Amino acid sequence: MSSNNFLKGVAVGVAAGTAIGLVVAPNSKDMKKAVGKFLKAAGGVVENISNIWE
Repeated sequence: MSSNNFLKGVAVGVAAGTAIGLVVAPNSKDMKKAVGKFLKAAGGVVENISNIWE
């Protein structure tokens, strides 16, 4: 298994877990704050993964 396939799998798993977490979790200010932090972190991860594939 190549590292690219592994990284793609990790990215899909993180996205799926986040989507499920957002559906299950109750709405609150804390959730909005957590989602904002996650989106900032996810942007960095996506950038790093895209740099690997170049």
